[in-house]
Amino acid sequence: MTTSHARGALQPSLDEAAVIEFLQGCPDFFERNGSLLANLRLPHLRNEGATVSLVERQVEVLRERNQALERKLKELIDVARGNDALADRIHRLSQRLFRARDLAQTIAAIETSLREDFDAMHAVLVLLTPEAAELAAQSPLFLRASTHDSADMRMFESLLQAGKPRCGQVRDSQRDFLFGAGTVAIGSVALAPLGPKGSIGMLAIGSSDAERFHPGMHTDFLSRIADLVAFALTR
Repeated sequence: MTTSHARGALQPSLDEAAVIEFLQGCPDFFERNGSLLANLRLPHLRNEGATVSLVERQVEVLRERNQALERKLKELIDVARGNDALADRIHRLSQRLFRARDLAQTIAAIETSLREDFDAMHAVLVLLTPEAAELAAQSPLFLRASTHDSADMRMFESLLQAGKPRCGQVRDSQRDFLFGAGTVAIGSVALAPLGPKGSIGMLAIGSSDAERFHPGMHTDFLSRIADLVAFALTR
């Protein structure tokens, strides 16, 4: 066996005949190893009929790779824009909360921000503080008053004990307590405990879209909103 001294020569243990024989026996080799084509540098071969040259196949591989990178870049840009929009909404929520002078104004600021800044048309604030019962009468659609040992709150015991936001679908009894009996339009819900282990209460945001709030979504921004709301309610 001889060794070629040209650039890109084969190793002494493998001659061209063996490579040719291998490729003839495996006509789909480059289909299964497309990434190899991106590293090949070959003279252009003219097409004969429907035959595609390796150079053209290489261009196709590179084009597909470029399209995949462009899609990934677009996804990253969309995520960044979404995060910027959420950060701006949280900033506006913070401003509203700073302007509130008492508990009633704070609750009103939370409701207004969720509705106007976050487009959350189905939002409910559950408070476990003594003052909540009187204020709930002033805002019956948004504010729920309850106690730590009530049957209603026991339905959310695992959520409160975990102390972290949770997204997804809820049981009918939970949905009825939060949004009213028979509200079948609520398909998914984001729940955020307020205070350590929900000591203050919780915030619930509902959507008619069953996939809007799903268990796999990130809840970092929801945690920040819950922290802001909890701090404002206990000022």
